Amino acid sequence: MLTIDNLHATVADTPILKGLSLTVAAGEIHAIMGPNGAGKSTLAYVLGGRPGYEVTEGSVTFMGQDLFAMEPHERAAAGLFLGFQYPVEIPGVSFVQFLREALNSQRKARGEDPLSGGDFLKLAKAKAALLKLDMEMLKRQVNVGFSGGEKKRAEMVQMGILDPSFAVLDETDSGLDIDALRVVGEGINAIMRDPSKGVLLITHYQRLLDVVKPDKVSVLAAGRIAQTGGPELAQRLEEEGYDAVMADA
Repeated sequence: MLTIDNLHATVADTPILKGLSLTVAAGEIHAIMGPNGAGKSTLAYVLGGRPGYEVTEGSVTFMGQDLFAMEPHERAAAGLFLGFQYPVEIPGVSFVQFLREALNSQRKARGEDPLSGGDFLKLAKAKAALLKLDMEMLKRQVNVGFSGGEKKRAEMVQMGILDPSFAVLDETDSGLDIDALRVVGEGINAIMRDPSKGVLLITHYQRLLDVVKPDKVSVLAAGRIAQTGGPELAQRLEEEGYDAVMADA
């Protein structure tokens, strides 16, 4: 579903990714863990197409297509969703209107008819209920005045509405308390645990993986995948730390 081959990328002329290779199959949730500065967020931004992140070598194939041949909005329309570590605020823009425009823009790119206002509200209410987010929150400005947990739950509502085929989630557990983390983790399972979908889940901590239960776990260090294993690898990282695991890699 997603194949990354020998990916090299720089930020402000500084090499960050240094030959990263990784494959995520359909139906798979693949967790990425690693120390600070390893390149986890850079990987997410490169896949999403954020400006300022230059690919100098390697390739990424998504659903049989060259990902780097597509603009960011084309990647989104093709089914790629990027969840941010720090969701941004957009003052003056209604969240519910933002979500409706985003969905209908993708539907138009796929040759589908737009959803009416009534049909969209039914969909939004169902997804908000799934993430235990008060629908009134979506009537406010995008993320303005939201707590960290509310921002992350709202982003998962957005993912549910857009219904992507592949999600890259960059530290979705950042800033979440125990209850919010469980709600978000269960939301990921409900939305993305599907034989036709895939997830690249970037996290620092085992606690989110206790809820999501990934199929594979990889350690990203110094810009490359240093080790890949099953869920037990995340548990070992939690118990022993990166240095001990990397010494064995």
